[in-house]
Amino acid sequence: MKRYLAEFIGTFVLVLVGVGSAVLDGKALGPVGISLAFGLTLVAMAYAIGPISGCHINPAVTFGLAAAGKCKWADVPGYIVAQCVGAILASLVLFVIAGGVAGGYDVSVTGFAANGFGDHSPGGYGQTAAFLTEMFFTFVLVLTVIGATADKAPAGFAGLPIGFALAVTNFAAIPVTNASINPARSLGPALFVGGWALGQLWLFILAPIAGGILAAIVYRLVRE
Repeated sequence: MKRYLAEFIGTFVLVLVGVGSAVLDGKALGPVGISLAFGLTLVAMAYAIGPISGCHINPAVTFGLAAAGKCKWADVPGYIVAQCVGAILASLVLFVIAGGVAGGYDVSVTGFAANGFGDHSPGGYGQTAAFLTEMFFTFVLVLTVIGATADKAPAGFAGLPIGFALAVTNFAAIPVTNASINPARSLGPALFVGGWALGQLWLFILAPIAGGILAAIVYRLVRE
């Protein structure tokens, strides 16, 4: 139970700070600032809750670790539920905070940092480009997680490369999809935006999970 609570807390913090940086100050921070907000928050959470749950705080990471044999498949449903609930609650808090601005906050106009492709891609990228972006940049993140937490990896340093991996993948993915690389991160904002965001949510669930499983397959091949 403590592991699931840790995953809930970690995902809540990641979405609150990461998505919050985009929603509340995205224009000033820009893609680099938002990417660093996600990456540095993940570093912090890796050291805060990593010893308790492993700090997956991302369904794609959970699937990848399970496929790599580093997480029990029986734990996967509980981890994912905790992650999704944490992301939804964080999005609710952000929605309330954003609504306090003078003149109100309209998610249909601002997009609430939801992930999208086509007309809803920051750079106008289509579905195929979005799928490949989410799949392969999640692959990079999950491969880093698996490798950095391997038995032969330097002890005590896993949080740093993992956080850096999330930051640099966000650098590249934000112009294409607003950078999901995490189905839970996509789910929270999409529920508040509704409409097109929910209609496109399937891609931001399937592509990252596919990338996580691909990372596990590649790692097993390299290790063996």
